[in-house]
Amino acid sequence: MISLFLVAYGTVFAAEIVGDKLLYTTSVLATRYRTTPVMCGMVLAFMAKMGVAVVVGEAISNLPPLLVAGITTASFVFVAYTVWRKDHTRLAANRESRESKAAFVSFSAILFSEWADVGQITAATLAARFASPFTVWLGAVAAMVTKGALAASFGAAVRRWIQERVSPRTVRHGSVIVLLVLGVLAALEALMGTR
Repeated sequence: MISLFLVAYGTVFAAEIVGDKLLYTTSVLATRYRTTPVMCGMVLAFMAKMGVAVVVGEAISNLPPLLVAGITTASFVFVAYTVWRKDHTRLAANRESRESKAAFVSFSAILFSEWADVGQITAATLAARFASPFTVWLGAVAAMVTKGALAASFGAAVRRWIQERVSPRTVRHGSVIVLLVLGVLAALEALMGTR
């Protein structure tokens, strides 16, 4: 059981860490919101995505590319719109609602983007091959959370650096542009069928 966990963790982590757009998405979100709510939303989304991968197995790799592209693009546009609308003049009294919003935005951005990506297909393949889908799910979620924690930590460090040097308006515009570019790239990747 431990060896299967380690195989799932290592395989999914290696598959996900190279050139993954969710690394950049999580980093961008962490530059805009506090790290804790971003991590909470991210963990829940990874749990759900890997749960679907393990339960559905190979069928997830057969999703129509147009559907994947549409959902992914809509997700990035939604997050870009949410970041664009964020008011930088709000007082700290609204902190709780901002944290729940940050967790929801992170959850949505991650859950609704990049379905049938290499990490999900890897987890689905491992679950179909081995008799312990829960262990595969656990290893895959741990790998995704590790990847996300690295990205969120980087984003938080960038946020601190940016807060000292760049105006909030510039940060907001830059974040929106990055998210829209990532959305277009994810859609193109889904439509071209490269995984």
